[in-house]
Amino acid sequence: MTDSERTYAGGLVPSNVDARRIFGVQALRAFAYGLGSVLVGVTLARRGLSGAAVGVVVGSLLAGIALASVLIARYGDRIGRRRTYSALLVLMAFSGTLFALTAWLPALLLAALTGTVSTDVVESGPFTSLEQAMLPHTAGDTPPARLFATYNTVATITGSLGALAAAATGTAHWLLAYPVAAGLALPLALGLSAGVEEPAVVESRGRLDRSLPVVRQLAALFALDSFGGGFVPQTFIAYLLVKKFHASAETIGIVFFGVGLLQAISFQLAGRLAARIGLVRTMVFSHLPSNVLLAGIAFAPNLTVAIVLLLARHLLSQMDVPVRQALVVTVVEPEERTAAAGYTNATRYVARPIGSLVAGAVSGGSLGAPFAIAGAIKSVYDLAFYALFRRRLP
Repeated sequence: MTDSERTYAGGLVPSNVDARRIFGVQALRAFAYGLGSVLVGVTLARRGLSGAAVGVVVGSLLAGIALASVLIARYGDRIGRRRTYSALLVLMAFSGTLFALTAWLPALLLAALTGTVSTDVVESGPFTSLEQAMLPHTAGDTPPARLFATYNTVATITGSLGALAAAATGTAHWLLAYPVAAGLALPLALGLSAGVEEPAVVESRGRLDRSLPVVRQLAALFALDSFGGGFVPQTFIAYLLVKKFHASAETIGIVFFGVGLLQAISFQLAGRLAARIGLVRTMVFSHLPSNVLLAGIAFAPNLTVAIVLLLARHLLSQMDVPVRQALVVTVVEPEERTAAAGYTNATRYVARPIGSLVAGAVSGGSLGAPFAIAGAIKSVYDLAFYALFRRRLP
């Protein structure tokens, strides 16, 4: 056995090679998704779609991500993780091509419902659920939190580069980066070893058995957190900075680029901190102060203070992402990781847009109200999470 291999479930797993392949797929996909985060909305507007039609497409994107995540949870291990991974990349190529070349609403809705046209570079639907289940099998002696820290750092950096590329080009045909990225990633996915598959051959693949109670708790908590986050999506933050503080588009662009860099730093800090104080403490002790900073934005007296609070908040708030991903695959049975990741992620994708709808209703009275409410909701999540899980993991 070479240094890059280890024994797992009766077989040899080239862990370093598999991890690098998954990181490579993540980098290619995140670049396309970062580009899409800018161009999808711009392209739909330039093609003359009505506000109602754009709303339906955006809603279908969210619905597709949630639906695909549930399907991955149910059938990913039955079909096989490598086969499912490759199939998702084929769907990404198909769907991205439709978004790049057509304005026909039925085709756009079909593409959106595949769940593979995400504009979120970090937690991008069914891909994230599948990778979350596969990565622990490639870890070797690397702590899961540090592995997921690198995974999310790759996504943030390449996604930021994709957004910058979109800003420099701004044309719809650049959405062809979706099929190009998928085509380049497909050989990496096909080259994964059998070690990334579910370790035990059981009849109940895709179902939750012994892990069901803990997954229910995690899903409920993550839904609460995501509901709170839905009050302050990036688009609403930009709206607040313009409406309340008269910030320019250039200023907002620089701020959001800084946010991306701080997220990458926070992911790396999270992996190291988790090794010292544990997964649960890292999640809560970083997330709770960030929610206080988030609520403070509602009371910022000027643009400078608002930006400082926003940047400080993002340095802390994203530390829980790799730790949360690591915690899910740590507290469940190895053969139930795909289902656990899929179901817990799906609840996040469903709850988030509900928060955005409520935020739109409450922001009429005060633009700062969604920030204060989001901070309060997410703080409740932190305290409840700590109360339930602080004794379960070291």
